[in-house]
Parts: sequence; structure tokens; C-alpha cells
Amino acid sequence: MLDSIPSFSRLVAEMSKLPGIGRKTAARLVFHMLKQPVSEAEALAAAIVELKQRVVLCSRCFGLTEDDPCELCRDPSRDEHLLCIVEQPGDMIAIERSRSFRGRYHVLHGALSPLDGVGPEDLKVAQLEKRLENEPIREVVVATNFSVEGEATAHFLADLIKAHGIRVTRLAYGIPMGSDLEFVDEATVNRAVSGRRDL
Repeated sequence: MLDSIPSFSRLVAEMSKLPGIGRKTAARLVFHMLKQPVSEAEALAAAIVELKQRVVLCSRCFGLTEDDPCELCRDPSRDEHLLCIVEQPGDMIAIERSRSFRGRYHVLHGALSPLDGVGPEDLKVAQLEKRLENEPIREVVVATNFSVEGEATAHFLADLIKAHGIRVTRLAYGIPMGSDLEFVDEATVNRAVSGRRDL
């Protein structure tokens, strides 16, 4: 019956495109939105549009920002000799929440996955090499996820970074295999950063 209501079906279809949202969850969310006043729907729509219009990638670290370069890249108190490489902006946020790292960041925007056709040219690897050549970096912490793709990316990056004569460390294995940094609690991330090791 609800399929006969085009606007309902369209919003369910759009919500279903979000990661982790199936058709049933999308329908539940749409039912919730129907109960809300129009002003709530307008506020949500305006927030989504504003996000898309204002948020860009930082030209230095490739994290998310409204001001380029981002706040972390502009902060003179950050250790410019220490660089942390993460897969996604959410991973950078997770490490920042742990308050265990005071260096700078580089976001790859993915991990190597030959089976999915993702190679170094599809990530921010060329930009990383420029930073290694032009910035006074002494240590790089590889904080890719503990998945098959994340481990392959870590080993690839270790070889690339060592060729520049820079120390490479890896987060300690306090983070369970197969987990994403974005969803790990702050204390575990803190222990992993503090117990990093040479790679």
C-alpha cells in the first residue's frame, strides 16, 4: 500500500542508500519524519545542503573542514615532526577524541584493495609523498584499520616512507582485528596510539 505513495517510496529509497540503513530502517525513519512538524524536515534538509556546500577537504591533510587549511593544520602547537596516516576522516576524529596524539594527520580516503580496483593512484598517496619530501617529518604513525586492506596498505606505506629515511610506526594491537577506528572507544585508541611500534 505504501508503495502507492510516490513521495514516501522515494524518500525510503533515498534513505536506503545510506550505509547501514536497510529498507525497514529507512521506512521507520520516514514514518518518524512524517510525525514531525514541517519545520523539522526543513531544518534537516537545510543542514544537509549546508554540509554539502560548506565542507571541503583540507588541501594539506585531506581531512574535512570548512576553512582551508583546517584547524589542526593551522595549529602551531601540533608537532610538525610527527605525522599520523589514517584511512578516513572519521578515523582522524577517533584519534583526536582519545587525546593521545599531538602531531599532524594525512587522510588517504580509502585503503588499497586490488580486488576492488583500488590502487595507490586512487588514494592520497602522491600527496603524502610530497609531504614526506617537503615537511620536516621524523616519524610516521600508520593508523590504517586492522583489516586485510588496512594491513596491506600499512605495509605498502611502510616501504614508501622508509625509502625517505623516516621512522615508521604502527598502532599497537589493542584494537581488535577487523574493526574500524571510527567505532572504537577512546580508551582503546589511546592505548593503541601510546603503544605503537616500529613497522
